[in-house]
Amino acid sequence: MAVVSAGIVLYRLREADLEVLLGRLGGPFWERRQHWTIPKGIVESGETAIAAAYREFEEETGWVPPTGNPIELGEVRQAGGKRVVAWALEGDFDPATMVAGTFEMEWPPRSGRRGSFPELAEVRWFPIADARSTINQAQVPLLDRLVAARS
Repeated sequence: MAVVSAGIVLYRLREADLEVLLGRLGGPFWERRQHWTIPKGIVESGETAIAAAYREFEEETGWVPPTGNPIELGEVRQAGGKRVVAWALEGDFDPATMVAGTFEMEWPPRSGRRGSFPELAEVRWFPIADARSTINQAQVPLLDRLVAARS
């Protein structure tokens, strides 16, 4: 069974331009890579996908998601088979105030040493056109659906 992740596409309008908040994955594996994604995470057993999206947004960024009516963006499937479901919310946060959640893992592999690493190394606002070329390409349809829903 494929893993299901849920996330929130936070968006804002700046001088009539649509911008979305993306996060660059943290941890030693991604340290020298530019892998940008929506804040998202695994839906736990017994949890609804939208509840997981809100929980993961807060865990990964340290921000409580804004209130409002979420826009359902549907589902995409990433290259490894992971299913991602997402909702969009309008809001604004200063990336400098992010307090990244952390995870533990053995690093270096097979060393017996465990370390704590940030889930997201950074977050940044991207104009929608730049976001399309920056985000994990499997997630581009989520951005397209946001644009369509706002039209």
